[in-house]
Order: sequence, then C-alpha cells, then structure tokens
Amino acid sequence: MGAEKPKKEKLNLKKYVLWFWILFFGPIAFLFLFVLGVRLFADLPDTEELQNPKTLLATEIYSSDLKVLGKFYAENRTNVKYKDISPNVVNALIATEDARFYEHSGIDIKALGRAVAGAVTGSSSTGGGSTITQQLAKMLFPREDLNKFQLVIRKIKEWIIATKLEREYTKEEIIALYLNKFDYVNNAVGIKSAAQIYFNTTPDSLRIEQAAMLVGMAKNPSLFNPNRFHDRAEGRRNTVLQQMKKYGYLTAEACDSLQKIPLKLNFHPEDHNEGLAPYFREYLRDVFLKKWCEEHRKPDGTKYDIYRDGLKIYTTLDSRMQHYAEQAVTEHITELQAAFFKDCARKKNAPFAWNVSKDEIKTIMTQAMKRSERYRTLKKAGMSMEQIEKNFNTPVAMTVFSWKGEIDTTMTPMDSIRYAKSYLQTGFMSIEPQSGYIKAWVGGINHKYFQYDHVQIGHARQVGSTFKPFVYALAIQEGYSPCYRLPNVPTTISYDGKEWTPSNSDDKLNGKMLTMQQALANSVNYISAYFMKQFGPQATVDLVRRMGIVSPIEAVPAICLGTPEISVFEMVGANATFANKGTWIEPTFVTRIEDKNGKVLADFVPKTEEVMSEEKAYVMIQLMKGVVTSGTGVRLRYRYKLNQPMAGKTGTTQNNSDGWFMGITPDLVSGCWVGGEDRSIHFNSTNEGQGASMALPIFAKYMQKVYADKTIKLTQGDFEKPSKKIDIEMDCSKYNKELESGIENFNETEDFY
Repeated sequence: MGAEKPKKEKLNLKKYVLWFWILFFGPIAFLFLFVLGVRLFADLPDTEELQNPKTLLATEIYSSDLKVLGKFYAENRTNVKYKDISPNVVNALIATEDARFYEHSGIDIKALGRAVAGAVTGSSSTGGGSTITQQLAKMLFPREDLNKFQLVIRKIKEWIIATKLEREYTKEEIIALYLNKFDYVNNAVGIKSAAQIYFNTTPDSLRIEQAAMLVGMAKNPSLFNPNRFHDRAEGRRNTVLQQMKKYGYLTAEACDSLQKIPLKLNFHPEDHNEGLAPYFREYLRDVFLKKWCEEHRKPDGTKYDIYRDGLKIYTTLDSRMQHYAEQAVTEHITELQAAFFKDCARKKNAPFAWNVSKDEIKTIMTQAMKRSERYRTLKKAGMSMEQIEKNFNTPVAMTVFSWKGEIDTTMTPMDSIRYAKSYLQTGFMSIEPQSGYIKAWVGGINHKYFQYDHVQIGHARQVGSTFKPFVYALAIQEGYSPCYRLPNVPTTISYDGKEWTPSNSDDKLNGKMLTMQQALANSVNYISAYFMKQFGPQATVDLVRRMGIVSPIEAVPAICLGTPEISVFEMVGANATFANKGTWIEPTFVTRIEDKNGKVLADFVPKTEEVMSEEKAYVMIQLMKGVVTSGTGVRLRYRYKLNQPMAGKTGTTQNNSDGWFMGITPDLVSGCWVGGEDRSIHFNSTNEGQGASMALPIFAKYMQKVYADKTIKLTQGDFEKPSKKIDIEMDCSKYNKELESGIENFNETEDFY
C-alpha cells in the first residue's frame, strides 16, 4: 500500500507537468500555426507589391525656373525623399508614435505586451502597440469592414507585412513612405502637400512646432484638424513636444518655449482657379495632356493617368514673367473697367452699345443662358423652356465677381449673365522668339468666374490693323524699302465682280506722299489697300500660313485691314518670325514629360520654317519700329518711358469691338487682345476703345516689370543686324522732314475699318 501511493503521486505529478507544458506551449503553438496558416493561405502582398505599393500620385507642372505652377490629382500627393524631410518631423514622429523604431524589426514586442496588458486591465495610459511600420502596412493595404475574428486575422497579416517591409526597406525609407502616404486632410496628402497647404513651406523647412502639429495629426487627422479645431490641434501639438522632451529630442527649456508659441497656420488650400497661370494649366490639362495620354501607353499597355501616375510636366513658362503678366493685366484692366462702367452709365441698354436693338440683345442673352451650367442642369431635370425662363428670372442669392473682391448679393440668374458681360476680357501671351518658348500666358481676368481662355481655346477675334505688317512683309520681300514713298490716296480693288475702296479714319494725311514706315506707323488704310492690290489676297494668306496662322481666312481684299479672326496664340507666334530672323518657330509650352521616377517619357522640339531671309526680317523690324517711335504706339516712349529698342503694331476693329497690340523686342514678342465678351459690347469713344488705349498698356506694364527684374537676363541692346549687307535704304529721316507739319499734331488715333 505504501509503495502504491508514491507511484500514484508520481503519475499525478507527470500529469500536472504535462498539462503545464500544454497550457504554456499550446497558445504559442496555436499562434505559430495560425500565423503560418495566414501566411501560407491568406492573400498577402508579394515582393513586387511591397516594392511598388499602389499609391496615387499627383502630376506636377513645373515652370522653366522650376517652380511648381500647379498639380492635377485624385489625391494631392507628391513623394519626397528622406533627405528632403526636416529632422524635426522625423524626431517628432518617432518620439510620439514609435520610440523604439530603430530597435525592432517591424513589431515591438514590449509595446505589444503593454498594449495587451492595458486591454486586459482596461487602462488607456499604456499606449498603443502599433509600430510606425505596422501603421504603414495598414495605410498601404487598407482594412475593409471586418468583424472581430476577421480583424484578428487582419492584424496578424499586418504584423507579417510589417516584418516584410522591414526586410524590403531601410528605416529611413519606411519613414519617408509613412510621411508620403499619410492623409493630413484639407486636401493635403503626404508631407509635401501638408507643408505647403498648412504652412506654405517645404518639408525640409518645417520648424519644430510645425512638425509637431503635423505629427500630432497622425493620431486622428479629422479630430485634430487645425483648420476646424484650432485649440484641440494646439493641445495635441504640445503633447507631441512633451514626447520629444521625454525621449531627449528637446530640452525642457526648448519644450516650454515652443509650447508657448501660438498655433499659427499659413493656410494655402490648393484650388485649380488660384495660383499662377490657371488658364494655361487648364489648357494643358484639358487639351494637351488629354491628347498626349490618349496617344501614349505605360509599359503595361494602359494609358497614362495625369491624376494618379505622378507625372512631371516641365513647361516653358517663366514664373516671374507669368507673375508680371498677371499683374499687368490686373493693374490695367481694373482702371479700364472703371472707365467702361462710366461709359455704360450713358447707355440705355448697357453694357450693349447704343445701336444694338432689343431683339439682338434678347438673342444674345438667350444664347448665353443656353450655354450656362444652370440651363443644362434644369434641362436635364426635364423642365420646359417656360419653366427654365421663369427660373432664370427669379432672384436668388449668389456671389459675383468684382475687381474689389467677391460680392454676395441677390439677383436673377439672367441679370447675373448681363452683369458678367459688362466686364472687359483679355488675352495676353509672351514668347521667346529664338526658341519659340512661351514665357507668359494670361487667358482672362479671373479663372473662377470667367473660364473662357482668350489666348488659345477661346474663339478668335478680328485682329484689325495688327494684320497689316503681314501685307507690308510681302512688299518688303519684293524689294520695297521702308523709305519708299507712296501717295496717300484712295485705292479701288476689283474683286469677284465688285469694286472695293476702303477709306481712312480721317483726312489728316490724305493726299500727302508717305513713306512705307510712316504709313504703317499711322496705320493708313489707303496704303494697305495699295499693297493688297499689288500682291493679291491669296499671296497674303499663303504668307501667314507659313507663319503658323491656321485660323480660317477668306482670301478677299478686306483682309488687308484686319478682318480675319485669329487667336492671340497664332498672332504672337507669327510676329515672332520677324524677331527670329525670318524663321517661324512653333510656339512651344512643354519641353519634356517625366514619370514618377524621373524617367523621360517625351521631349518636345518645336517645328520651324524659314519664311523670309534674315535681311528682310530685319527690314520688317525697322519698319515696325516706326509704330513705337512716331506712330500709334508712341505712348510706350512718352508715357511708359520704355526707351529700349522695340517694334510693334496696334489694332482696332470696327466700333472699337477689339483692341490689340503686338510688341516686339530682341528677347520677347508679346501680344494682347482686350474686348467685351460680345462684339456688341465696347466703348463708344475711339479714344478709349482703340488698341493703343485698351491693349498697349498691358504690354507696357509687363515690359516695365520684366526689365526692372535684374534676375531676368534681357538685353537692353538693339536687334542684331544681319552679317550680310542690306541693300535697302532704311534711313527715312530725309523723307520724314517733308511731313513734319502734317504729323505734328498726331493724336495716336488708330485707323480701323
């Protein structure tokens, strides 16, 4: 009996030991097998997916001086490298989210145990168990709506993904991936966008308190949104600063000082209507890049997506010149608009001219109504025309444009259309003639309210006397000299069974002998008609086609006075031919496109065509200089003090509907159009409505600013003379003396048809 008892006790002890080991190793074995099963059978990302995680990247548009003009995106994210991120951000992130980041391999066992203990005891002060790498895994491969069991499986998957990430990437790369991936709300996705939108700076320039605020948002970006919950975000920022002090990234004194700094944002929400060159960016997006993406494929055969693929578009625009062009437009048009409002106050049917009938106005307004988004929405909703018209004539609250800022008001949608039509519009472009590179592009006065681009997309407008240099160019090519004298008398042209005899706008110089230079400087119609009779309209059309003008032009005699409708884009490109020694070069605005990794996908080289000899082009420049020195563009000298060598041409169309100016310097050729949305909207007075008053001042103000900026290397010298001797007389001073009495009281009035 005594021997059996120890034996029984021994068996029981073995049993207890066995159960101890089962209970001890069982969960571990189960967890091992569970993890192994998850790893073997679950849909975990492979190495390729980990090395190339799917991330939506914004396409960035760069100026020629490497400033970001804007972005196109589904998510406003642009990746930056670790070296381009301020250490303040890195330190704040590690101190707050993962103090042992450099010590673990994706899973922090100590932090995990602390988190489990906190869950068991119900304590919230123990902190979370997720490492930065685990959080990155969750961001790269987001969770779906899961039940508790699925959530456990998903959590284990994230552990596995985190360990794999640690094998694929360095610690620095993981930090960069995390900061590039995180969504800081307010359309700020990734650290680069967040730095720009919240503080108008770059990631490498973030100060400690700024970095702490952004890192503080990692806990819950919506809850700590500084734009909505300022005090809450400031409190969270201070918590991050405390963490940085705790882990030795800040001294106690520095922490105390930083916590006392009020949270101050320099909020710059990204809006496609704001920033530099909005009209250009929209043309780039909606026309150029849309076509390019249709015609090009990624290595996998799919189309490039400008909203997701992180392309880099390098353009020719100079951010400084673009800024000056936009300033020039704003400065002049605000003054001109004030004068136009005074002009409208004298009109019964303002903003329409006095000779526009009520029926014509009704037609114009109805057409404008049918082009509106409101009309399309109501039509789609099934409303009848009667219901739509009632809607358009019912007052509603709205915000409208003004040069003094947006105005909240109440008016009918139809009245708002009429109100918008009362604003003068403009298109301005500036090009480097030797390269064809467009340096500035202003398509209108305000892209938010007037999205119609008047440089390229908008319907072309009649160009008036700015077309005359093309007619004169034919004469120069035939050997005429700028000093060649012609009688300023009417010319009759027989065409298509009819006779056409244009007239001058006044008889000031009628009957006098004028040199070609004087005739162009004073925009004399008789002389233009004379050359048209000599060479014919088809020869003129053929010439301008070689100079890049593709707009429809009917080969009729009246084109010599500027009846063709041509875009600003085409006119500037054509005039650049004269400054580029007779060679037309295609206006270019994109130099290359790169993918997200910097690989060049496309280079762009402009087309060229030799239109005239270098000598003839130089003669044309000398001819057009007369417009500035003694003609319709003379106010460039006496009013705007632009004494640098320059040539140009003004243009004004019938009833002052369109005002134009083309300005040519050795380095830049610029063109500007100003007018109403409709041709029936214009100044009554030619003094205010001519091109010299409406368009020339924009060119003048632009050039003043460009010349004043010494960082823009523009020559102050004259146009380069051809190496070959020119056998054409260009010194017309001896002829001009005979006409001094006739031009003495010249008042810059532009001739129009």
